[in-house]
Amino acid sequence: MTMEQTLEAVQELVASPGVSQHVVINAAKVAEAERNSALRDAILSCDLINADGMSVVWASRLLGTPLPERVTGIDLMTALFERAETQGWPVYLLGAEDAVIHEVVDRLRVRYPELPIAGFRNGYWSPDQEPEVVSAVALADAKLLFVAMPSPRKELFVARHRQDLNVGLVVGVGGSFDVLAGVTKRAPDVLQRAGLEWLFRLVQEPRRMWKRYLVGNTKFIGIVARQRLSSRR
Repeated sequence: MTMEQTLEAVQELVASPGVSQHVVINAAKVAEAERNSALRDAILSCDLINADGMSVVWASRLLGTPLPERVTGIDLMTALFERAETQGWPVYLLGAEDAVIHEVVDRLRVRYPELPIAGFRNGYWSPDQEPEVVSAVALADAKLLFVAMPSPRKELFVARHRQDLNVGLVVGVGGSFDVLAGVTKRAPDVLQRAGLEWLFRLVQEPRRMWKRYLVGNTKFIGIVARQRLSSRR
């Protein structure tokens, strides 16, 4: 889907009964899902899937099923904040460090003064605290739940508790809260258009990102190559 088609799909999902789930995929997540069956099942159970990584868009073209465009988690998140403010949808923010989530809330209240913020919480808790986290989200009665936690923790958390969250749509946004809070910078537009945003993040955080991008991208190339050979046969 394009961004506009995705927003229209969100509109329908929020209005539908039950809890729907959105996920974005990139090369690293595809590679992880190949070896992690729980993550793979969690992704395939989602109602809406977008390509966050340009490498996935390129691969789709190579394999003969081209995706129309890249729809990043952070761009969709921003668009959904705008729509939630217009529609009056309460939102719940879950994830990131405590200082980051508070900064995100402060900035949202300035940027979107009419946005209903039903609640928020950092993304760190013990297994014993998890039922309390789920209960807090459910009691907030939000339409949109934004989950900013790393994969596969994010997807597996939602898979365990999806039907108990009492929200219209769960949206995974990865590290987008850090960008919104100003903790990390997003790549310049020219790098985004060239599909090199991953390289910018690698330069920013080499110790944390090198395995995800270099190892994950290498595995992804192997997956695409095998699929390409299989389709040619």
